[in-house]
Amino acid sequence: MVGQVLDGRYRVDARIAVGGMATVYRALDTRLDRVLALKVMHPALAADGTFVERFIREAKSVARLAHPNVVQVFDQGTDGSYVYLAMEYVAGCTLRDVLRDRGALQPRAALDILEPVLAALGAAHRAGFVHRDMKPENVLIGDDGRVKVADFGLVRSVNTVTSTTGAVLGTVSYLAPEQIEQPGAADPRVDVYACGVVLYEMLTGEKPHDADSPAVVLYKHLHEDVPPPSALVPGLPYELDELVASATARTPGIRPYDAVALLAQAREARATLSEDQLDAVPPRALSSDHEHRDIGADLTSVIPRSLTVPRPLPVNEDEAEAGFHRTSRLESPPPLPPRRGTDRSRRRIVTIVAAVLLALGLGAGVWYINSGQFTQVPPLLAKTEAQARDRLEQAGLEVGKVNHAYSDTVKRGTVINTDPKPGTRIRDNDSVALTISDGPQTVKVPDVEGYRLDKARSLLKDGGLEPGMVTRAFSEEVRKGFVISTDPEKGTERRAGSAIALTVSKGSPIDVPDVTGESLKDAQADLEEAGLQVKVSSEEVNSSEYDKGRVALQTPQNGSTAAEGDTVTLTLSKGPEMIEVPDVVGDSVDDAKATLEGAGFEVDEDRGLLGLFGDTVKKQSVKGGKTAPKGSTITITIR
Repeated sequence: MVGQVLDGRYRVDARIAVGGMATVYRALDTRLDRVLALKVMHPALAADGTFVERFIREAKSVARLAHPNVVQVFDQGTDGSYVYLAMEYVAGCTLRDVLRDRGALQPRAALDILEPVLAALGAAHRAGFVHRDMKPENVLIGDDGRVKVADFGLVRSVNTVTSTTGAVLGTVSYLAPEQIEQPGAADPRVDVYACGVVLYEMLTGEKPHDADSPAVVLYKHLHEDVPPPSALVPGLPYELDELVASATARTPGIRPYDAVALLAQAREARATLSEDQLDAVPPRALSSDHEHRDIGADLTSVIPRSLTVPRPLPVNEDEAEAGFHRTSRLESPPPLPPRRGTDRSRRRIVTIVAAVLLALGLGAGVWYINSGQFTQVPPLLAKTEAQARDRLEQAGLEVGKVNHAYSDTVKRGTVINTDPKPGTRIRDNDSVALTISDGPQTVKVPDVEGYRLDKARSLLKDGGLEPGMVTRAFSEEVRKGFVISTDPEKGTERRAGSAIALTVSKGSPIDVPDVTGESLKDAQADLEEAGLQVKVSSEEVNSSEYDKGRVALQTPQNGSTAAEGDTVTLTLSKGPEMIEVPDVVGDSVDDAKATLEGAGFEVDEDRGLLGLFGDTVKKQSVKGGKTAPKGSTITITIR
């Protein structure tokens, strides 16, 4: 695809990586003149409606995650047979590149990478999504040191339960036991388990469960605990062993419930480690005779359910054909007894007969396959039913059962899926079942006006909708706690699962009476008579206006509007604040006034006939050293 321009906008410049479901390219957005990453689904999967919906779900889900450690998704679209996502381009490398180069990391570096990964996943978990394919390939480390989580291609809502037709989606080395036993399981703890495996790999440079056969790796996930990292790297702190053990517990209920909880444990573990422990350099090779295992890229894949059966060994040829392979770690079958005699002529005859039979068998098989008795199911995704029928007829196939299903992503009247899948070899004249899109499922907003809030929410869910934001308003007609209206209005058609906003009555409006200056008993009576509840603040305030024990403040204030049953908080007066009066006898009038006013008093002058021309204070109404209410008036006599 290098050199092509997708959608008349995205020029593909170079291939970055190839995954199990898509290829990632560096591209230029010619409209905005910026470099980005273009993730293009493999054409074989693009013909499958299930995978296309999952691919589009990634774009919608990640677009809702505004987090600095999540790779942003800018756009999603199709161009002919290409289905793509336009994403943020992170110049740098993956964690897999780092592990391949260094083998193992210092504890500080491992935690420095783990914590932003958990922060990103925590944002996804709290938004209601699970990544389901965490591994070093999906951890990007930018040239500026930023860590970002990518590839939410298997993302799923926490509450979603769908069929995966007996297959496990994910990467074998990082699958949680419940993903193997219950394909399609979506729970934040599967990401927690994968992060525990990634941490183990960062600390040791090795995967905890490794084998030559995927079946054996799956078996180990089910039946063996992840070993402590210190077993491979002696000297690693016990706290890191505990962190790995907590995250990779085979029983989901024992693990932290989401990435936020694991992040808290990781930070607690870091806080207990010394600087020397954090910066300890792991050995490049574990021992002189240790054979370094190449840590190659792990591809996301659809793992046949047969591989997840917890059996350690195939016992017959049928199992071997189903995908099981013996490994050196498993017990080999007993050897056959040695042949007696060394008759070369007998062996030569047996060899000739076997060769002839093999040649005949191969010849017959080739003739049978190429004799026109088999054909492939053509790609029919997004074609109309009429187009699909014509295409099947051209391929020599029949149209089988036609099913209908709702789809948020596939246009009404076009093919969502086929059974068998496109590309499957079937006999001529066999039938292919079609699933046709009915477009997005729509439902009418039910009439919930006049119902209590909890009942209204239940009616919305029963009708295939979700209760949305609740606002409260005064109403003379609708009782408090009951629904006044919905947005959109009742009877409006909306997609199933849409959120419906509710306006709930606060009851009739009440004018809050003014009770400041009243005794507590009288204030309570007035407020309760108005239909309000009373709360008395535990703190009192000084007030020169109201005597001790009287209401000094009320919240809300008088003149405000409240609903029936709302609470008004009262604060009682401690009386005026008492402060010491300065002694100003003998001071000049100007100095005395400045001193008294600075202390918080008002000043009045008494000159009389003898003091008309005087300038010295001969007397003050409250003697110096005594206390008086702050703000009260002190009279000075001048002679």
